[in-house]
Amino acid sequence: MKNTLVIDLEAEKKEILKRYRALLRASKSTLQKGDKKEIRKAFDMALESHKDMRRKSGEPYIYHPIAVAQIAAEEIGLGTTSIVCALLHDVVEDTDITLEDIEREFGKKTAKIIDGLTKISGVFDTNSSLQAENFRKMLLTLADDVRVILIKLADRLHNMRTMDFMPRHKQLKIASETIYLYAPLAHRLGLYAIKSELEDLSMKYLEPDTYKYIATQLNEKKAERNAFIKSFVEPITDILAEQGLTANVYGRPKSIHSIWNKMKKKNIPFEEVYDLFAIRIILDSSLEREKADCWKAYSIVTDLYRPNPDRLRDWVSSPKGNGYESLHTTVMGPKGQWVEVQIRTQRMNEIAEKGFAAHWKYKESSNDNGLDQWIQKVREMLSNPESNALDFLDDFKMNLFSDEIFIFTPKGALLQLPLGATALDFAFEIHTDIGAKCIGAKVNHKLVPLSYKLQNGDQVEIITSSKQTPKEDWLNIVMTAKAKSKIKSSLKEEKRKIAEEGKELLERKLKSLKITYNTDNLNKLSYFFKLQSTQDLFINVATGKIELKDLKEYLASEKEIENRGNEKTSDNERIDALLKKVKGPESDVLLIGEDLQKIDYTLAVCCNPIPGDDVFGFVTVNEGIKIHRTNCPNAAQLMANYGYRVVKAKWNRQQELSFLTGLRIVGIDDVGLINNLTKVISNDFKVNIRSITIDTEDGIFDGSIKVFVNDKEHLDNLIKNLLEVKGITGVTRFDA
Repeated sequence: MKNTLVIDLEAEKKEILKRYRALLRASKSTLQKGDKKEIRKAFDMALESHKDMRRKSGEPYIYHPIAVAQIAAEEIGLGTTSIVCALLHDVVEDTDITLEDIEREFGKKTAKIIDGLTKISGVFDTNSSLQAENFRKMLLTLADDVRVILIKLADRLHNMRTMDFMPRHKQLKIASETIYLYAPLAHRLGLYAIKSELEDLSMKYLEPDTYKYIATQLNEKKAERNAFIKSFVEPITDILAEQGLTANVYGRPKSIHSIWNKMKKKNIPFEEVYDLFAIRIILDSSLEREKADCWKAYSIVTDLYRPNPDRLRDWVSSPKGNGYESLHTTVMGPKGQWVEVQIRTQRMNEIAEKGFAAHWKYKESSNDNGLDQWIQKVREMLSNPESNALDFLDDFKMNLFSDEIFIFTPKGALLQLPLGATALDFAFEIHTDIGAKCIGAKVNHKLVPLSYKLQNGDQVEIITSSKQTPKEDWLNIVMTAKAKSKIKSSLKEEKRKIAEEGKELLERKLKSLKITYNTDNLNKLSYFFKLQSTQDLFINVATGKIELKDLKEYLASEKEIENRGNEKTSDNERIDALLKKVKGPESDVLLIGEDLQKIDYTLAVCCNPIPGDDVFGFVTVNEGIKIHRTNCPNAAQLMANYGYRVVKAKWNRQQELSFLTGLRIVGIDDVGLINNLTKVISNDFKVNIRSITIDTEDGIFDGSIKVFVNDKEHLDNLIKNLLEVKGITGVTRFDA
């Protein structure tokens, strides 16, 4: 036994060195004099610190920091400082090494980045508002050093790649966070390859059946797809060469996640998704020839194949905010199907693949300030003290992960806004005072309301009035963080003045009722009138919504509560009590179908789970535990923001209950079709139908049926038999 262990340790030693050498090869292009020595020093420190630690898979822990450093170097294109930080990113948190030790050995810059990485490692660990607060802190580090975020993304990517050994509930939690925050963040930083992989890996754990199905389908059609790409690409390659353009032309498969999104968005099966790949033309052009060469290549492609005029996207003339440059067009292929073609140069491709951030501060070749502007927007949002943490998260996602539009001022200056921005957003983007006094706008010389949604290329002139002030409903009109922040602070000032009046008024009224004016009583009053804060209480008093008779009602209810001994518990106490009940000494899994007296739970109406579905329990404040499907539309947000309130759940097989679920049935309308359908459902399967809605148009049948089934197996068999009914082309489940 002893010899085997020695051999294993020897083999591991060799493997660690092999991985370290691969890392050095990956970072070769950025290495300067003395860099190799620094990387070796960091590697030795990490190796020594983590020597007794192992991952869930049983592998030595050092494999993880080496892999994160490799991703940072190879897939993001970061240099030596980042490689050193990636190697050491877990040592301060997990070992005895301190930040002072790091600073002494590697300098202030490295210590600062590792400090940032250590601070954000706790994101999503405690309750919801803290999770969002931590995310806010994480983004504040952007102002100092964007490498913190890039290394964090590399760390998350490696964790997602090696998650098979994690328990299922942790896989779901980590995958939910990834799809909710990390994938959009990678997209916004221009790391498209990483963004796609994070989305695919999240889907692998959140929707395993769909993921496997699409992956299998893609694999089966691979040879056929490759033959089509070859025939499509050959004439393009020949003409490019004839015209003197050096280019690499190839087909790139679309990600599984993007195919699944298309299937959901268009409500179509896999067989009807035609653009399973994109053709990419990468030109070898000098900087001054780039634009001309891209358009020359575009002309060649559209001479060969007919383009779709609505599908040209020009990000060469106006690059995206994250630095992405490319020409996209969709053309009709030789076999009558649409094919997406992307045209860009090698420089543009490197930015698209590895991310604009890597080219920004750390490479002298780039003087673009796009990322500076992006970070400025982040800072604006972070400095807004108004929004609570979860509002902030949603604002952040909406503003920084959306596509951009370009709007012109009357004098021709260009401003960049997120897609969906309104005329009022534009006014605030120009200046806070203009936004606050805005009464309307002229778009392309036509008068439009404040809520008008701007289109790419619009020219906008703002009309103002000195009498105008921001209104509460403006918050529903604007979408940029800057506009929301300024409107909220203006409304807050207005509210403050009204609240001052209400405060004096309330004090007098309470005195007349012999109620002491103190913080405790003010909080009780706010709770009684279902108000968010004491300020809202003062405003309601000032505006006459709360009068003397309402205060007398409160007084009567307080006496009644006193008589009952005030049995109320706080929301958190209720949640904790339920969690303790579920996570008891015997088991921490909620068995659905157990004695209902023991634990109060209900099935969530947003996804209507049935036995056999992969599910989890979510502890609510007033409605006990709600059972959701893991692929419920709300699941990712619940798991990412309220991870501590999620409990593992599984079905108790002994039960025989009926569950409501919905089926959408499409097909070719025929005589007796409905009769045949109901015969299969009611007679063959003994299933009760709750409701049936049918619509036929031009010979196409489209129906929705709500039925009661026992479990997922029962439902799957029903779907299988319905598909065998003559004329039926598709049966899909929907949340009834």
